[in-house]
Amino acid sequence: MLIKKNNLLILMNDQHSRKFLGCYGNPQVQTPNLDALANTGAVFNSACTNSPICVPARASLATGRYVHETGCWDNATAYNGEIPSWGHILQQEKVDVNSIGKLHYRFEKDLTGFDEQIIPMHISGGVGDLVGSIRSDLSERTQSKKYSEEIGPGETNYTHYDRDIASRACDWMRLRSQQNENGQWVLFVSFIAPHFPLIVPQKFFDLYPLDSIEPIKEAPALMKSHPWWEAFINCYTFDKYFKDDKHRKIAIASYMGLCTFVDSLMGSVVDSLKTYGFFDDTNIIYLSDHGENLGARGLWGKSVMYEESVGIPLIMKGPDIPSGIKCQTPVSLIDLFPTILDLAGVSNYDLDFKLKGHSLLKIIEEPEDLERVVLSEYHAAASKSGSFMLRDGQYKYIHYVGYNPELYDLMNDPEELVDISGSLASKEILMKFEKKLRDLLNPETVNETALSSQAALIEKHGGIEVVKNRRGMHGTPVPS
Repeated sequence: MLIKKNNLLILMNDQHSRKFLGCYGNPQVQTPNLDALANTGAVFNSACTNSPICVPARASLATGRYVHETGCWDNATAYNGEIPSWGHILQQEKVDVNSIGKLHYRFEKDLTGFDEQIIPMHISGGVGDLVGSIRSDLSERTQSKKYSEEIGPGETNYTHYDRDIASRACDWMRLRSQQNENGQWVLFVSFIAPHFPLIVPQKFFDLYPLDSIEPIKEAPALMKSHPWWEAFINCYTFDKYFKDDKHRKIAIASYMGLCTFVDSLMGSVVDSLKTYGFFDDTNIIYLSDHGENLGARGLWGKSVMYEESVGIPLIMKGPDIPSGIKCQTPVSLIDLFPTILDLAGVSNYDLDFKLKGHSLLKIIEEPEDLERVVLSEYHAAASKSGSFMLRDGQYKYIHYVGYNPELYDLMNDPEELVDISGSLASKEILMKFEKKLRDLLNPETVNETALSSQAALIEKHGGIEVVKNRRGMHGTPVPS
């Protein structure tokens, strides 16, 4: 398909909701560098994560497989390289493939498909957030309080780490140019922001005056009557620690500032492509692993199937990318596996598994397919049972194992404010989506497999009480 094998720069950040970029229609958030890529590239308006939490999402990105296929259920079961990644295939094709920054795999020593990992972040101690694997006892995660306490202007280990990631990426370009090597390369550069703590350098916080921020909308009645939601909200208690709406607005302003902060760092990496002569023969992919609720429906963080949390930004730009594309076809992280290999000019590769994702290059060449269905699933902290989401161009179906589903008409209700699952007119739609879900997997079996795997992991580490006494994590430590 591709005549010339161009280089590939993958820019990724963490917890960036699609709703907080200028190129996705937000008139307030300043993301000029990503907007510039979008203006002359391809933008995917209906992209979703395959799991709204870091570690499982990144395992799906690496392998092109769903969560129930990787077995990376939560933030304590990370990718370890046993399933082939796109990086492994690139290495077999003698393409230089390196990473800088956050990976959130198990260990740096695991063979995950990178020639070199520069200042990588992996799950803490190769163990991660074990408390999130406790599914039989959903007591309050007391670290939720930190979310509302760690906000406002300032610096953190994460902002310092992100600056270091950008600096290392620019240095990598400089050194590569000095080596006069003509070999093809793929560089994965992954930042933390706008992931909490919501503390941002002062100049970026000042861009968003509190009186310019819209008030928070209350949680819908559904969440107060649905048993799955009742358990979730009693476990993840972020919102109860905010004093008032002004307090919440400080958090929102900080998040928007972090979006601009990381945009500026990504801009410096793209500028280095130009400075060192790589820009004209390098394709660029930008994406995030999942979104951020940021107070919508009284929710903060991620972990749920609404668009704030499950929707991701996805932009591609470069010599092999058509310009000015706004693609409405639903896509997800598993589509990146064939896309990356396609952009690297790798077409013949053997896997013992049929990929369910499709190359985004092929998707944007074809007519928009609003009936294409994407899957996301969640089996991690605060979930009483597994939740599964299917969405196409109009509807979103959320299946909770053992509990009533939800259904939203995204075309007529883009903010997902009215659950139409109880209407007679929706009965056929619900049946159609449940059949599609069961054609992909057995939700009860997957749920039991996840619960059993997690229970065994907790037992391996001393049992529920021992693990609970360690307390849950509130963000992964930066590498020393």
